[in-house]
Amino acid sequence: MASTSKTARASVRAGQGQQQQQGALNVLGEFKYLIPLNKGKHAYVRNLVTGKTTHVATDSEAFIEEIRVLAEAGHAAKIRAEINALAAEFPSHGWDATEKRLVEAGVFEA
Repeated sequence: MASTSKTARASVRAGQGQQQQQGALNVLGEFKYLIPLNKGKHAYVRNLVTGKTTHVATDSEAFIEEIRVLAEAGHAAKIRAEINALAAEFPSHGWDATEKRLVEAGVFEA
């Protein structure tokens, strides 16, 4: 096994510290935050911040709070894009109304 240079090790440590400060995670590949259920009435919310997957009704306060935690951790744009994609793919499932509720709750505001 080849040893790494002192500079390389310092660079890796600096990158890890920066990620921890921001609460960000590096995930390889595509990660879905929402797994729609029951024609958009419920969903599993996969939370990278807490490491938990929660089953919630999409019109509930619990759903709004789960999305708020993710948005505050810097995932707002990706979640909103995912909701828009679900609305386009399943127009009768109410994802546009779900996005509207999240916007009205101020979830996506910086």
